[in-house]
Amino acid sequence: MRFFFPFPRRLGAALALSLGMLAPPAMAATDTVDAVAWPVRPLRLVVAFPAGAPGDIVSRLIQPALQKALGQPVVVDNRPGAGGNIGMQEVLRANDGHSVLVGPDTMFTINPHLYRKMAFRPMEDFVPVTQLAAFSQELVCHPAAGVKTLAQLLAAAKKTPMSYASGGQGVPGHMAMELLLSSTGVSMQHVAYRGPGPAMQDVLGNAVPCGFLASPVVGPLIREGRLVPIVVSGRHRLASQPAVPTAAEAGVPGYEAVFAEMMAMPRGTPAPVVDRLRNEVAKALAAPEVRERLATLDLEPLANTPAEAAARLRAENARWGAVAQRIQLQLD
Repeated sequence: MRFFFPFPRRLGAALALSLGMLAPPAMAATDTVDAVAWPVRPLRLVVAFPAGAPGDIVSRLIQPALQKALGQPVVVDNRPGAGGNIGMQEVLRANDGHSVLVGPDTMFTINPHLYRKMAFRPMEDFVPVTQLAAFSQELVCHPAAGVKTLAQLLAAAKKTPMSYASGGQGVPGHMAMELLLSSTGVSMQHVAYRGPGPAMQDVLGNAVPCGFLASPVVGPLIREGRLVPIVVSGRHRLASQPAVPTAAEAGVPGYEAVFAEMMAMPRGTPAPVVDRLRNEVAKALAAPEVRERLATLDLEPLANTPAEAAARLRAENARWGAVAQRIQLQLD
């Protein structure tokens, strides 16, 4: 049986207009995929954040197993920018049945509330394949900042203007910090970077005193004593850092911000293709060596079904939409 991947007419026109090159209808992209034989060429994992981000880490961990199981090369292609919007746009543009979006669930749960002028609709134009792994954000500071607890940081920020770094506008660290600040009535200037790696480097250099970044990114530096941990954003403490309190434990009752890296494909992708990819990803994530590596990075493997991932996205979309409205955060 053969399936067709028509490029959505509304989306195609919007993207082409944005480039000033609206093609005639006869040039609309159309591709065919045999669901039984899939994949018939290399699979491209379009990671919407830079190398070193959690989604990039997970993609490269499972890449060898996916290549072996699928019988085709699996290529990791980093397309960072605009909180994941650049990567999403690239996958929708390709629409070839062999380009898979990888990135944090905030692309679906937060971006639609912050970027009102997007040429596509993440929740409507994609279908989830699976959520790969859950992770927390971690608030860290340079030792020179002179703070070791959340109470000390908030007191310092009240006395003197302070800034914090994140991996970009609307990304998990940005939203986690803004939720924390709105809950405490304290202000800090946000400094956005193109990914958690560059943000971490400037916190390490004390160009920005603090950062709210993915725990897998900052964990090794905390263990080396180069960064001071303040709180983690999740409901529970991290297994690798049991001494670091949650924000709720540190004095912000009810605070919780947990995120997940995920895979998605353009809506209209045949269910057998989505299911096969999810099943192979689940097998790869179940490998003992992969689980062991993920544990050292405080990444909790999920590998849920497309339906379970979709349900979680809907719930988180509603939750973060309310947060964005409460703190009046909009980026366009």
